Amino acid sequence: MAKRVRITNDSINSYGTRVLTAGMDTTQYERNPVLLYMHERGNVIGYVKDLKREDEGITCELVFDEATELSRQCKYQWEFGSLKMVSVGIDILEMSDKETDLIEGQSRPTITKSKLFEVSLVDIGANDDAIVLKKDGKTLALGKDGKCELPLLTRNISTLKTDKDMDMKELALKLGLKEDATHEATLAKIDELLSQQKLVEELQKENDTLKAARIEQLVDTAISEKRIEAAGKEQFMKLGKKIGAEELTGVLKAMNPRVKLSAVIGHHGGAATGEATKEWKKLSDVPESEMLALRENDPGKYAALYKAEYGIEPDID
Repeated sequence: MAKRVRITNDSINSYGTRVLTAGMDTTQYERNPVLLYMHERGNVIGYVKDLKREDEGITCELVFDEATELSRQCKYQWEFGSLKMVSVGIDILEMSDKETDLIEGQSRPTITKSKLFEVSLVDIGANDDAIVLKKDGKTLALGKDGKCELPLLTRNISTLKTDKDMDMKELALKLGLKEDATHEATLAKIDELLSQQKLVEELQKENDTLKAARIEQLVDTAISEKRIEAAGKEQFMKLGKKIGAEELTGVLKAMNPRVKLSAVIGHHGGAATGEATKEWKKLSDVPESEMLALRENDPGKYAALYKAEYGIEPDID
């Protein structure tokens, strides 16, 4: 069974950068999957087959053409195990120094997008220090003790973590905790505050429900007392929500009850409501809805009932 080998993955190489597998384009390379020796043009020793993306890496099988002594030697050493690693040559398309693209130990930006142009059999693996990069048409050979022209990060990952720690200290202090509060304690405090906020919201909803019920009760009472029309209920409900139940009570009490036409029309100078007038012994016996009609249409009867109630004559203009 042919041996499979991983040609690249997302780990950090010896120069502090890393190449993301997800961003590597292999389309063009797969049309001509050449296998070189130590990234040297002209030293073709075979080709690569069955290129696959597996577990955040790219794997393949090596096929030696044995057309040259170098190819035959490499095949023998590959099968023996003295040569057992490969490396990639890529064009750099995009790099990133965003915190989300960095991991512990990085000192240079992550290569997020790249283009594979060759695979080589090497003595030292690609993710250590035998990877070949090209950027802006210039070859960057990252060999042992070689010079790397990729930019250094202005902040390394440990500095970024320190910034996170500072953020957590500030958060802890704002939550009323000590600055050295644990992550678990901070989360527990946040959960506690969220629970309190939820309770406040529930109490507010309950209070709003009670206020609405009180306002509706006031409006319904005003309707039953003929102070307002039933058709105006919604309007007075909205008014109550704006000014409150106490203010609405004053507004509704200031509105006189409607008087039936039959209570107003009567004999001139006589009783306003016929036989019912004879039953009134004092002013408090007169229904509130008929009080105004009695005062206006039968002032004599009104005065007599007033005196019976209070012992004095009323001042009727």
